[in-house]
Amino acid sequence: MALAGGPDSFLHHPYYQDQVEQTSPRRPGNLAGPGFPAPPDRLANHQEDDVDLETLVNNMDASLESLCAAAETAPLLRNGQHPRGRPPGARPLQGQVAPRQRLQRSQPMHILAVRRLHQGDQQLRTSSLPAIPNPFPELCGPGSPPALTPGSVPPGPAAAKQDVKVFSEDGTSKVVEILADTTARDLCQLLVYRSHCVDDNSWTLVEHHPHLGLERCLEDHELVAQVESTMASESQFLFRKNYAKYEFFKNPTNFFPEQMVAWCQQSNGSQTQLLQNFLNSSSCPEIQGFLHVKELGRKSWKKLYVCLRRSGLYCSTKGASKEPRHLQLLADLEDSRIFSLMAGRKQYGAPTDYGFCIKPNRVRNEAKELRLLCAEDEQSRTCWMTAFRLLKYGMLLYQNYRIPQQRKAMLSPFSTPVRSVSENSLVAMDFSGQTGRVIENPAEAQSAALEEGHAWRKRSTRMNVLGSQSPLHPSTLSTVIHRTQHWFHGRISREESHRIIKQQGLVDGLFLLRDSQSNPKAFVLTLCHHQKIKNFQILPCEDDGQTFFSLDDGNTKFSDLIQLVDFYQLNKGVLPCRLKHHCIRVAL
Repeated sequence: MALAGGPDSFLHHPYYQDQVEQTSPRRPGNLAGPGFPAPPDRLANHQEDDVDLETLVNNMDASLESLCAAAETAPLLRNGQHPRGRPPGARPLQGQVAPRQRLQRSQPMHILAVRRLHQGDQQLRTSSLPAIPNPFPELCGPGSPPALTPGSVPPGPAAAKQDVKVFSEDGTSKVVEILADTTARDLCQLLVYRSHCVDDNSWTLVEHHPHLGLERCLEDHELVAQVESTMASESQFLFRKNYAKYEFFKNPTNFFPEQMVAWCQQSNGSQTQLLQNFLNSSSCPEIQGFLHVKELGRKSWKKLYVCLRRSGLYCSTKGASKEPRHLQLLADLEDSRIFSLMAGRKQYGAPTDYGFCIKPNRVRNEAKELRLLCAEDEQSRTCWMTAFRLLKYGMLLYQNYRIPQQRKAMLSPFSTPVRSVSENSLVAMDFSGQTGRVIENPAEAQSAALEEGHAWRKRSTRMNVLGSQSPLHPSTLSTVIHRTQHWFHGRISREESHRIIKQQGLVDGLFLLRDSQSNPKAFVLTLCHHQKIKNFQILPCEDDGQTFFSLDDGNTKFSDLIQLVDFYQLNKGVLPCRLKHHCIRVAL
């Protein structure tokens, strides 16, 4: 095909003439070869003002081929260099013809690299084309190290995850995904956040073995995944409060009676020195006393003189003698954990209700290998179990106790720390004027509270125009309003209330309210004081047609139980101590 009327100036272009003279001295017809059909005869006798398009394309291709006659056609590397051999997947040209004869119609041309690597001495050679600078020479140089060294990024697989099922006191459960390094404190904080509870650092994770009748509170630093690996299939984790978890750091003398503690060196008997002796690994504290010990593999119990040291738990084979030849090892502290017996009398025939157990870590379902012991009272059992924790973990317990306090000290002064209502300072206020004032007179404060309660009942009476028995009616309000509070546990027995108090820690001021079993219209306040549980009956009384509640035979009357609890949280009154902590059950 010829292009008629083509301009003569194109044929006389300097670049075109120069390239044709250098690379293509032959006529276009000589380019015929394999894959290139010979041009027809009519193209040889074309006019001077006409341009043969096919010949023009062949001549231009031949001129470009002369620039790369000695180079291979290959794609570029990222560093601007050619590969030494043929790139993978490259197909050879058809016919294996000379460089001038490799061209085919409509075939894309590879633009050669600016710099190529010589095969002999690996030196760079600059071509005639303009050089394109490399913006990242340090990443492409053969002698330069890579930007990321092998040790700069820590290798290793992703952290393993597993699901843990946690139960609450009411039987509800929640499945939580944890990492292998998740501690008991981390899991408790996660459950507190998901359950919308108040985080007062008293929540704990409980290892519960119902088939063995054992349970214990995990230490905050223990790994949950590691503890679960030693549990049987029937065992489970419980989420509950434990106010006595670190109470021995505040009042150590209440936990360690003088007759039960012995020292290898002289001690001044102060609270600080008492704790330092337990936390100091070089000291040799010792807990001693009589315990009921169950023989392994038998149902019989023996009363033996037992002493607890850092090396383990020993019993004396001859009275109260502590000579080395009379001491026999009962349990080791390193490879075992201490548990509380939930039903020692019924399940193991324990002589008292204050039993505890030292369980080896390897034991899962075998009750024969459990070291069962029984104390005479609750204070003695608490002393033995607290001393076991201190001798086993030492400074780790003190660090767990200090971490929440350090976090509270690091809080910004503009952020208010989260505290329970029982710990807040509540005062009576009078907002009748333009500005509020604090009511300092107790009699005035009590009368103001009664007036506010009566006014609220009058407003609720006006709302109940039809006079139907609704929750806002005065006759039923006092028996309904307290049922929404966490400290009210409804119709439970005395034994159940005592069990809840023991589970959540025998600390002063721990309380709950429940319905009375003997009087349907009365209520019972269950309170812990000096590790003993006491019950106080709340009786209803009438005055001017109104129903009130009182703890002291009508001397101090309250319109409902909420006012009664608020009052005794600030004043001891007839109680042995103020109400400080309430037992709570949270649904997960």
